[in-house]
Amino acid sequence: MNRLIADKQHLVRMAMLFALGIVGFLIARAILVPADFGVYGHYRAGALADNQARPLGFAGQKACADCHSDVVDARVGSKHAAVSCEACHGPLARHAADPENVKPTKPDPNTICLQCHLENIAKPQAFPQINVTVHAKGQACSACHPHHHPDAAAKPAAAATSEVKP
Repeated sequence: MNRLIADKQHLVRMAMLFALGIVGFLIARAILVPADFGVYGHYRAGALADNQARPLGFAGQKACADCHSDVVDARVGSKHAAVSCEACHGPLARHAADPENVKPTKPDPNTICLQCHLENIAKPQAFPQINVTVHAKGQACSACHPHHHPDAAAKPAAAATSEVKP
């Protein structure tokens, strides 16, 4: 017990270092963490206003359907009917606001279709997947499959291809 009292200066130094570390942490936290952090859980409340101030990028399915009813009609009955136009064509709010001057780029069927349909063991077995070298034989998907209704009656070249998973 006498030894513990004899070494008390070391314990006091250690306690001072811990106290200094805790005070340093609290000061750094007060400086670095915004005041509105934690108002809505583990988020900064001002992030909502920041996001509301950003311009819209996506127009929404209704904006596309207002002008492109022919495409909506072409997609009826397709498995792609539930897929948003902007999933393939990208954000189109600027085009919807000024369709005469802002023209969207057409997606490249050799890349856009493969974003979803490239064969991948991690995808569900029932999801349509292709092995490009076996199925497409160097052709674009649109050579055999209509853009907006790919599961419609395929063009004759599709009969020559094989290896399509469900």
